[in-house]
Amino acid sequence: MDIVFNCPNCEQELAVDQTGAGSQIDCPACGEKITIPSTAKVTTSALPTPAAPAPAPSTISTSAAAKVELHLKVPVRNTPPESLIGKPKPPLNAVQKGGDKRLRIHTIRRASCIENGHDLFDEKVSAFLQEVTEANLIGIHTIVYEQFDVGIQKIMTDYGVLIAYRG
Repeated sequence: MDIVFNCPNCEQELAVDQTGAGSQIDCPACGEKITIPSTAKVTTSALPTPAAPAPAPSTISTSAAAKVELHLKVPVRNTPPESLIGKPKPPLNAVQKGGDKRLRIHTIRRASCIENGHDLFDEKVSAFLQEVTEANLIGIHTIVYEQFDVGIQKIMTDYGVLIAYRG
C-alpha cells in the first residue's frame, strides 16, 4: 500500500510505500527536506477484490495501464527554472580578431585544378590565399581523398587543401 501526499513546499504529489511513514526524505521536485505523513490518503497498488465472483477479466482490465492510475502534478515555481545547458561565451581573442566576421572553410582539390593537361593547383591556392589575406587566415590543412575516375574505371587517390578563414 502506498501513501499519497503533497509536498508542503512545492505541492508536488508524491507516493511512498507505507513502511516509510514518519521518515524524512528530500523532495525530488524542490529538494527540501520533508517528513512523510502517517495519515494521508492511502491507496493500494492492486485492484480491490470484488465481493461477488466476477466474469473472466478482459485483457484490457488485466494490463498494467488499467491497474495503475497515476495522479501527478507539475511543480509550479515563482521564479524561472535554471538553465541546465549553458552556452559558453566566445573567447575574448576571437572577438578582438574579427568578431563580426564569420568562420568559413574553403576546399581546393588538385583534380579540379587541372586545365588542358596543366596542373594549376599551386597557382589557385596562392591566388586564394592572397585574396583571403594573412590577417583573416586561421589554418591550412592538407587532405587526401579518393574518387572514382569514370574514364579509366578505377578509384584514384588525390590530395588538396582545406583553408579555414574569417570572411
